[in-house]
Amino acid sequence: MPINIDEYFFLVKELFESGGAVTLPLFFCALLLWYGLGYRFWTMKESKSMGVRDMLIFYAKNSNQSATNIVEQAAQQGIALKKKGVANLQRHLDEAFYEYKKEILRYSVLVRTVIIISPLLGLLGTVIGMIETFDSLAVMALFTQSGGIAGGISQALISTQMGLAVAIPGLLMHSMQIKKQQQIAQDLSQISALLCSQAVVLEPKRSITL
Repeated sequence: MPINIDEYFFLVKELFESGGAVTLPLFFCALLLWYGLGYRFWTMKESKSMGVRDMLIFYAKNSNQSATNIVEQAAQQGIALKKKGVANLQRHLDEAFYEYKKEILRYSVLVRTVIIISPLLGLLGTVIGMIETFDSLAVMALFTQSGGIAGGISQALISTQMGLAVAIPGLLMHSMQIKKQQQIAQDLSQISALLCSQAVVLEPKRSITL
């Protein structure tokens, strides 16, 4: 039997009440975390379909082809600058690629901060719950309006669980995105190096028949 909206609302309300004062901050941390992760995933979602050298050759011959990811956009922009014959190509490429490098770093600090803060908020909730438990023991009140011993222990466990539930998936996703980010940065550096080298990289290699 499916759960209706009222039952969902009741479960969420019960979770917020059981988790104590840190539940709302953890909820906002989760929202910020997955917004940042989602943005970074969308920005770096497409992987390149060919090597950097082959990509440069392809887009040199197919300038009207639409790019599907950051690396291909950078390759197209770099080729356009090279064909214009601008002076000090390296400087122009560094300026052009700076925006791409800044884009793949966007929200990285936010994600790392939330991953660090969430377990600490959970620990804070644990401390608050244990204080309530010891206060109940001090007055020998097994059942009070706030939940007494049972309520304090429940709050301590739930807040810890929520903090870890926010941080652990975020840490795993962030680690994968860091690897993707490093690969894109390496590709951008390789594009810049190939375009600035004296070797002809915009034409395919031709075999010589003796």
